[in-house]
Amino acid sequence: MPRRTGALALSLLVLASALGLPPSPASAATMPTGARSLEAVNYPGRFIRHFDYLGRLDPVTSGSTAQTKQDATFTVTSGLASPSCYSFQAANGMFLRHEDWRVGVEANAGTAQFRTDATFCAVDGSATGTVSLAPFNYPDRRVRHRDFGLWIDTYQDTAGFRADSSFRLTAPWTPKSTKGPVIPGLYADPHITNFNGRYYLYPTTDGYASWASPYYKAFSSTDLVNWTDHGVILDHGPDVSWADNSAWAPAVVAKNGRYYLYFSGGAASGDTGKHLGVAVSDSPTGPFRDALGRPLVRAGAYPGQAIDPMVFTDDDGQSYLYWGNGAAYVVPLNADMTSFDPAKVRTITTTGFREAAFVLKRNGTYYFMWSENDTRDEDYQVAYATGPSPLGPWTKRGVVLQKRLDAGIKGPGHHSVVRAPGTDTWYAAYHRFAVPGGNGTNREVTVDRLTFGSDGTINPIVPTP
Repeated sequence: MPRRTGALALSLLVLASALGLPPSPASAATMPTGARSLEAVNYPGRFIRHFDYLGRLDPVTSGSTAQTKQDATFTVTSGLASPSCYSFQAANGMFLRHEDWRVGVEANAGTAQFRTDATFCAVDGSATGTVSLAPFNYPDRRVRHRDFGLWIDTYQDTAGFRADSSFRLTAPWTPKSTKGPVIPGLYADPHITNFNGRYYLYPTTDGYASWASPYYKAFSSTDLVNWTDHGVILDHGPDVSWADNSAWAPAVVAKNGRYYLYFSGGAASGDTGKHLGVAVSDSPTGPFRDALGRPLVRAGAYPGQAIDPMVFTDDDGQSYLYWGNGAAYVVPLNADMTSFDPAKVRTITTTGFREAAFVLKRNGTYYFMWSENDTRDEDYQVAYATGPSPLGPWTKRGVVLQKRLDAGIKGPGHHSVVRAPGTDTWYAAYHRFAVPGGNGTNREVTVDRLTFGSDGTINPIVPTP
């Protein structure tokens, strides 16, 4: 979706009003993300609810059944088709979606059609503090209750239509009783770090067929529980000349008073290879700009895929770039953080290595961690090795994060680790299949403690619901 300035959005709204057109989605105020219920403006006590997969407007009270309350609870997330709009995920993992003008819930198919059908832009409703929902791909329509069913109908400039298409966001009927995910919506491959006492999370935007997401977002927190969404920080479409899809596995590091974002990218012009790039910003929340105008590591330059970059900076200030799928590589970065000597690239592939290299240092020991198996496999997991330097040699120690079927957790992996400043307290961020209806392209991000034994080995991470 084209980016519009506030002045342009206001102009469009004024023009629409003068011509008698429906309000433009560009005129909408933002909505809070997270668990919410949606109450009809003109039928207080009736809420949007799915029943037999169809959207309805039903009464919900404190005496309603647990199932009714759950069916009337949705997680508001960034839109699957546009980060400036919204999607609504039901407690069963499905999304609100319109099809043949009817609104219901369906499992995320990951297709472009599904993403657009399941994305709604918020427009000011008929009463203060209320919203109307304009379908992303039919901005002249609104989600409306009609005979207590939910439809998307062509906008009518009448008081009745405006009331039928306006909703009040309320506290969720079924508050989330479990810890994860830490950020609402579908995300994967999280890079977690700490800058100046604040935690930052940079994930892959998930839910796209073939993982073809085009942009990255940033989130920040002071307590690892309450996260602020800082919006899109790099969009392959307008921001990267050599890539327009496959925005995978970002990693951000601070150096030289600036912030460097390392990322994977692919092009839609028949080039199936993935490249590594680097972007730079004066702020950890961007916006970032492509630092080179070309890949830092081109597809095919080394065996395996050029994906999943990670940067580790040692105590002496030297930074090292790691990457790879199928084969793992490391190279010292030059002081500019945007170049390296190809002659210094080393292969450090360990037994079981698939992707998602991560390196940390504790008490003089270097820990090399990675993900094993395929991210679409419930047996996706994290293993690690130890060594005497950032280059190894590495001795494999075992698996530290794996599925927990008794809690419905599958495919936990592609992790990163952060230390609470000034302490020996560590945390791991990772993705898993979205609970309960997720798979390898519908994943969610969570954070758990990472602890060490007295001998320096990493204790198994217990994935929590």
